Amino acid sequence: MAFVDEVTIHAAAGKGGDGVVRWLRTKSTARGGPDGGDGGRGGDVMLEGVRDLAALSHYRFEKDFHAEDGGAGESGLRHGKNGETLVLKVPTGTSVRIIDAGGEAAEYEILKESERIAVLAGGAGGRGNARFKSSTHQNPFEHTDGRPGGAGDIVLTLKLIADAGLVGLPNAGKSSLLNALTHAQAKVGSYPFTTLEPNLGDFHGFILADIPGLIEGASKGRGLGLKFLKHIERTKIVVHLVSAEREDTLTAYREVRHELETFGHGLANKDELLVLSKTDLVSEGEARTRAKVLAEGAGREVLQLSTLDPGALKRLSDTLSRRLSELA
Repeated sequence: MAFVDEVTIHAAAGKGGDGVVRWLRTKSTARGGPDGGDGGRGGDVMLEGVRDLAALSHYRFEKDFHAEDGGAGESGLRHGKNGETLVLKVPTGTSVRIIDAGGEAAEYEILKESERIAVLAGGAGGRGNARFKSSTHQNPFEHTDGRPGGAGDIVLTLKLIADAGLVGLPNAGKSSLLNALTHAQAKVGSYPFTTLEPNLGDFHGFILADIPGLIEGASKGRGLGLKFLKHIERTKIVVHLVSAEREDTLTAYREVRHELETFGHGLANKDELLVLSKTDLVSEGEARTRAKVLAEGAGREVLQLSTLDPGALKRLSDTLSRRLSELA
């Protein structure tokens, strides 16, 4: 099933059941006192968090949802059946924006598995004629209809909840690193935009997310970047990969940093682990020189990495594990 990270659907809570006009019938009279019950309440619309990143895919084609209406009241002062709640499952990490018919908006977030939030309330049931009886009004014919439930457009936006996000320009080696650290089996290719959707992997109990390659202008909507920058908003640490194939490693680093800073949302202030990747594609001397230039320009330590070098991979793995444990 295709990965979907944003979708708009329309949902409506159930209408309340109508109150009814009924009369108590006895052997001695064809019509006794008022006996009509109230209508049942309409069903609510709720969202439930699930650990399924593909959950939004279920809403690609089916766009309209309606909770069950409440049942009408019955004789014998019996209350109508309440409508069933409609539960829509969304991935944990989903931001929810609800726009009602009047244009008013409400926002929620689903951050935990099994967390439920009622987003649209069912309509109240109407009143039966027994409700209108009084000392001066013994035989009321009045009743009220049930009220409509809430309705509106629901914009669902998935923001991955990952502990660490791998970022860098296209072809920086993020998928290869994710595979090496987590056995996630992400697709790997030697051309830009190999990753068209984030890939996740389990790293000693922490979740790593491979974020698709950014390009200049991504924070303003160019390329694929803006679509996926939001996925690292909640990460604890950014693992920033710069390919050793680039002679201008510092320029490549600053390009991605600029996009993070422009996008905002605190991305530029996250803890960062800087990695010079693909060092096996250049000589040892070139790798050292490019790592030194990058470290001096970025003002931070640079780890050199080749996924083909078990020693280098272990150093990175140990460092990342330690940093994540400190931030947990």
